[in-house]
Amino acid sequence: MELVNPHRRFHRSFLAAVDEFVAAGETQHAGLISWPAGHGFPGIEFTRAGLEDPVEFDRLARFVMSQRDPFALRPRAYVPYTELWIAEGDEYLGRVSLRHELNELLYTWGGHIGYAVRPTARRRGHASAALRGMLEVCRERGIDPVLVTCDVDNVPSRLTIEGAGGVYEDTREGKLRYWIDLDPD
Repeated sequence: MELVNPHRRFHRSFLAAVDEFVAAGETQHAGLISWPAGHGFPGIEFTRAGLEDPVEFDRLARFVMSQRDPFALRPRAYVPYTELWIAEGDEYLGRVSLRHELNELLYTWGGHIGYAVRPTARRRGHASAALRGMLEVCRERGIDPVLVTCDVDNVPSRLTIEGAGGVYEDTREGKLRYWIDLDPD
């Protein structure tokens, strides 16, 4: 397993993963983007049907990469982020995202890091490896401590966060909130 930049070589396996997420009732984890227009942002949407087109899929990969730039166009409430894809060879297994800063919503609910592993690739340590890998990116970017959250009923994610050194702070709006100190000394 490795963390890689979004790329067109994952086109078919990404779409298969989207289908798995949808079939599991986890559309929010599918990796499709639908950002509303407003405040100078024209809006953007990548749908499952649209991503069948390799050109559109390449546009998605480039868009995701562009969001690392703090000056990239995005809705006002969104923050810059780095998204890496979890892969084995040319097989897309999921994604992990690092939000470069926390706004009020992310501080309460979303945290710095979020991850999603496609259903058929779960229970093999991919989420743990992806979280550890993204913690290294946090270290490189000077983000410390790191906030990671999960749903109160998501035991596998809770164990993943705790296994990476997450220390429980509290529960807010249905989310368990953990802080990971990268330099505890």
